[in-house]
Amino acid sequence: MARGRKRAGHGGGEESEERWLLTYADMITLLMALFMVLFSISSVNVSKYQVLQHSLKAAFSGNILPGGKALSSQGATNNSSHVPQAADLQAVTPVTALSTPSATESTKSSSSAQSSAAAAAHQNAASHEAQVFAHIKQRLESYAAKHGFSKSVKVAIEPKGLVIRVLTDDLLFPSGQASLDSRAHGLLGEIAELLNVDSTHPLDVEGNTDNVPIHSAQFPSNWELSTARASTVVRFLIEHGVTPRRLTATGNADQHPLSSDATAAGRARNRRVEIVMRRIFTNEAQSEP
Repeated sequence: MARGRKRAGHGGGEESEERWLLTYADMITLLMALFMVLFSISSVNVSKYQVLQHSLKAAFSGNILPGGKALSSQGATNNSSHVPQAADLQAVTPVTALSTPSATESTKSSSSAQSSAAAAAHQNAASHEAQVFAHIKQRLESYAAKHGFSKSVKVAIEPKGLVIRVLTDDLLFPSGQASLDSRAHGLLGEIAELLNVDSTHPLDVEGNTDNVPIHSAQFPSNWELSTARASTVVRFLIEHGVTPRRLTATGNADQHPLSSDATAAGRARNRRVEIVMRRIFTNEAQSEP
């Protein structure tokens, strides 16, 4: 019995002394597996790495892959597994923006269209204005010729507008007076009717005298006489339907002569009343000197 226990104890001691071999073998196995994993991780396919490097470089440099040539020569199916090499990567000019008009260009185009439309409308209005002036001129000249006023009534189309010049002697006012002569009513009535053909243009009535001084209780100078005559004509036009807001009365005295005051004929021509239908639209219409 004693021997059996001794043998059992001796066997147990040998088994304990050899257990480290199992641990060592496990550790060696684990180290081998670790080294194999590390080796597999550190193993790099140089060619694939270069392809990846060039691809990333091309992608971030704004270049694109030229797929047109390969597709046209071999077809999309044969090239589906083709890996692009470094020679396949070509620098391509970046694609420009679509040729749609920008907001600034659209604004400019719209402004240009509006300017063209405004210019066309302005030109049409200027043409209508010229027609109105020509119509009044023709009608008034016919009336003056019919009633024997051709020498006393002159009508001209000038840069400032339609100008109706009426000599005052023996037609509008007695000498040195600002009261209308009875002969003037028919002429001024015709003028008022023609001026109402267009109700938008302003009307300036200007009185003019010669350089012979006047000294009367009513008119101390030619300034008062010329202004009073212009005002008288304005009142007559208003009474015959011309809108007051269109009218102004101005006295020029002898400051705007048409002829020399050295002769009686020249002074008679300077004594006049001018009715000016002002031009609204500037144009290149024909103007009479």
